[in-house]
Amino acid sequence: MAKSATTIDQQLDLLKSRGLTVNDPDKAREILLDIGYYRLGFYLFPFEKSYPALRNRTHEYVEGASLEDAVNLYYFDFDLRLLLMRYLNRIEIAFRTSLIYHLSNKYNTNPVWFVSPVVVNRPYAREFERKVYTSDFKRNPVIHRHHQNNPNDRFAPAWKTLEFMTFGAVMKLYEQLKERDDKIFVAHEFGIRQVVTFESYMHTIRQVRNACAHGLLLYDLRLPQAIRRGPAAYNSAERNNIIGAIRVISYIMGTISANRANDMIKQIKSLFEDLCNASPNLKPLIPDFSLI
Repeated sequence: MAKSATTIDQQLDLLKSRGLTVNDPDKAREILLDIGYYRLGFYLFPFEKSYPALRNRTHEYVEGASLEDAVNLYYFDFDLRLLLMRYLNRIEIAFRTSLIYHLSNKYNTNPVWFVSPVVVNRPYAREFERKVYTSDFKRNPVIHRHHQNNPNDRFAPAWKTLEFMTFGAVMKLYEQLKERDDKIFVAHEFGIRQVVTFESYMHTIRQVRNACAHGLLLYDLRLPQAIRRGPAAYNSAERNNIIGAIRVISYIMGTISANRANDMIKQIKSLFEDLCNASPNLKPLIPDFSLI
């Protein structure tokens, strides 16, 4: 049977009955109305006695756990999300630009090379209009204006079309390139020799970007696919977690701008240091971002 909704006071009583310290009940009510009981639960999880087990949880908290510690972790995660998005967007734009520039010049007699069976796999070219170049896509003001001015064009040229495709759609296009040399050229632009490694890195970046965009947890992020071994320096224990993902982001960012990659790492370490100073009990419970 589904559980019933609870009031703020009932939520506070439940948290306290499970051993959580609530130093300022009035502030706690404000926090629960702001963040929400359910969402805050993800940041209370590391303080549960059964952590990190997801089954047979008692929801009882370790001695000394406080609501303030969970709120500090929430804001660390929030700030980390905002910080990473700045660099993830730069990587996405650089990848998109590299693909557009290289292939549009290589296939310069065909501005819509992205639907040419000579350039991409035939099933992808055949399905592009239905899956990517949809009626919604064509409502984009730039694309719409192109077709108004060029009514005989089935597609806008690559430098317009790819600019407005999602990151995932651009990744799919890259994967569907027929010529391995085209893939290698773009991968080399980002300091990676093996196409499979580059694809693994870009999928990792996409997963983190999606987590950021949809407000998912970052401190406890688990990647569905392990990161392939490559030039980014991570150990085997980090191949599925946020630390390994940040090492990949830092490596790719460093091929675009070493200074910005260094800035990113410094900012992440500063956020983590502030968190540990505010809530020392958290340091052994979550990944050690100071080691990045």
